[in-house]
Amino acid sequence: MNYKLVLASNSPRRRELLAGLGVDFEVRVLDGIDESYPEDLKATETAEYIARKKAAAYKPTMADDELVITADTVVIVGDEVLGKPRDEADAARMLRKLSGRTHQVMTGVCLVTQQQTVHFAVTTDVTFKQLTEAEISYYIQKYKPLDKAGAYGIQEWIGYIGCTGLKGSYYNVMGLPVQRIYTEIESLRGLNFSTFQTLIYSSA
Repeated sequence: MNYKLVLASNSPRRRELLAGLGVDFEVRVLDGIDESYPEDLKATETAEYIARKKAAAYKPTMADDELVITADTVVIVGDEVLGKPRDEADAARMLRKLSGRTHQVMTGVCLVTQQQTVHFAVTTDVTFKQLTEAEISYYIQKYKPLDKAGAYGIQEWIGYIGCTGLKGSYYNVMGLPVQRIYTEIESLRGLNFSTFQTLIYSSA
């Protein structure tokens, strides 16, 4: 079967990263998916849990010849999970927590067809210098990072001036571990990446 690839995300960064693999895909977004998780869930299990929850919501809508990618990214500092900030004050709080220390960026991914499901999480360690209040304020005012886990985008100004070290996948910090996705698709039973490279399927 030739599978059609579907990215279940409205993130422009995830669209850009998946397009970098040289495959055609459709973007499909369902509204109203519950992204909550149990309070007693370990911080390191959160992203994968939410990615699987998203996949479960998409599965009833899928055709037999579709492979859907769902993903969720969180920032973990200590034992605290930092999702998207509620407002600018919350964004400033998050950036102060990240300032001068190493944190983890974890993206959970689920690859689902009607026949198979694969899920995993990828972690990258990111170290920030001690950020000044002026730097935090400038970044929030100019870049409005309210749609980003941990209140920052590594590819933006704050990453240029603030990131002093990174261990793991840079693209994972942007929101999609494309190398791991490539590997996992290759390992799925009966699939290989050339299946998608030969599709004539318009991007949305």
